[in-house]
This record gives sequence, C-alpha cells and structure tokens, in this order.
Amino acid sequence: MRENSFYSGPVFEMARQQFIQAADHLDIPLDLRDRLFQPKRAIAVSCPIHRDDGSTAVFQGYRVQHHLSLGPTKGGTRFASTVDVSEVAALAIWMSWKCALAGLPYGGAKGGITVDPHTLSLRELESLSRRYMQEMIPFVGPHTDVMAPDMGTNEQVMAWFMDTYSMYQGRTVTEIVTGKPVWSGGTLGRREATGRGVAFLISRAMERIGLASSGATAIIQGYGNVGSVTAASLAHRGVRIIGVSDHTAAYFDRNGLDVEALDRHVFLVAVAGAQVGDVLPEQVADEPEQHDRAGVGAARHEGVG
Repeated sequence: MRENSFYSGPVFEMARQQFIQAADHLDIPLDLRDRLFQPKRAIAVSCPIHRDDGSTAVFQGYRVQHHLSLGPTKGGTRFASTVDVSEVAALAIWMSWKCALAGLPYGGAKGGITVDPHTLSLRELESLSRRYMQEMIPFVGPHTDVMAPDMGTNEQVMAWFMDTYSMYQGRTVTEIVTGKPVWSGGTLGRREATGRGVAFLISRAMERIGLASSGATAIIQGYGNVGSVTAASLAHRGVRIIGVSDHTAAYFDRNGLDVEALDRHVFLVAVAGAQVGDVLPEQVADEPEQHDRAGVGAARHEGVG
C-alpha cells in the first residue's frame, strides 16, 4: 500500500499501520487496499470572524469524508488547537470502521477547526461555528454527510450548525446534525450515551477477568461529558473513583471521591466563569425558548475520556 504525501503525522500513520495489520489478517488483495483506506474527499476552508476587540481573525477548518459506499458519511467536529487535516483524516477512517463494525449504513467523516475554544468569547464561538457550517454547506447534508459533536464542541454548537444550515435551506433541517439539544430535535440520553457505553464495556471486561465491582477502583482522565458520566456510571456499579483530571486540575483520594460533589464543583466553576447573558445547562433544559442565546461558556465541552 502506497504512502500518501498529502496526509502525514503520527495520528494518520497510526491509522495506516492499523489498516495494514487488519488487511494482512483478512488477506485483502493489495490492489483494493488503497481504495478501502484513502479518504474520498478532504475539504479545507478559511473561517474569518470579527473578534470582540474589533480585529479580524481567520481560522482554518477541515472536513474529511472517508467512504460513501455504504451511505452518507457521519462524524464529529472538534475545535482544538492541534487539529490538522491529517488528524481529521485518521479520525474519519476510524469512524468508517466503527460504523462498519456496528452494521450501520454510514461511512466515516470528521471535521474540525484549529482553535482553542477556551480563548473565544461566547459571541466569537457562535460566529466561528456558524461561519464553519456556512463554508461546509456545499459539501454536507442529511444524505451526504451528517455532523456531530466532538472534543471542544457540544449541543449548543450543534444547534448553531443546524440553524445556519436550515436558514440556507429555507426550512428546519434537524437531521443535518446529531448531538443537538433535545428541544431542537435531539435524543434523550444522547449526551450520557458515550459515557454509559464506556462504563458498560468496562463492566464487561471486569466480568471477563473476574474482577468484582465492589473492590475495584478507577481513575478518570478527562472529566468532560464522557468522563463525568463514566465516573457516575461506574460509581453506581460500586467502583470506587479515586482520581479524576481534566485540562485544569487533577484530584486524587485513595478513599474515593464523591462523584456528585465533583459534578457540583464542575458546575460551580462553570458558573464562576460564565459570561453575562450565558445560559447554563439546567436553564437550557428548563427554558427551551431561550435557545438562541444559550451559551457554551458554562457548559462542558465534549472530550475524550
């Protein structure tokens, strides 16, 4: 299988080596391997926005669609300072594999913007989210490519994506994104689904090796949507959570941490850092009519872990 000079870097190389190992194991003919591995389409866009200080900033955005043979592509959109087209391509490839393993009629896709979302104000984040979707409109759609949250994005960003795409179509198109708020056509339990899935698989692995939940301990690296729900689900099963961390802090106690108290702490920190006019997650759930000003400054960003 030939190397592709367009994509490089350790993340893409990891995906390439994984594919080679799987292809060797399955005896996939050499002439089919590039067809199965190489992404079908890569899109790069410039996303200019006006900053709060009056200056103009341009951020680089990407979307890679790996495979459309099984159906429309599907995958998350991440906002992170490390995002590049090669990382996005690798993530799109992995998404194809996950859909295929689950028997879902989707190909893999992934997108992102090279930006640290924590450096943006609420208004700047909304402007950037809407501009990115505006640039992607010719390449995405419910039957072409469906976006989803990922690291650095959340339900509110998906609501902005959906609203921007819908304005272009002249009608509400809820199916352009997944992971949107329930009051915008989202699915109950979607935010908790990944964390619960992680906890379920951990429980299955513990059963396999004969490890009882009551005597087990766990450390959670990354306390965003996935990590916090995983911690709560494991604690509910009797696992003692002795450590948690995110990009701001780490906590450890051999006797176990109070997960509910941790969640309250995360919420209070979010309140302290919220901007004037931000709407917190609980308020969004109670007051759906305020969705146009619901803020991400006080909500957890979705992350890995």
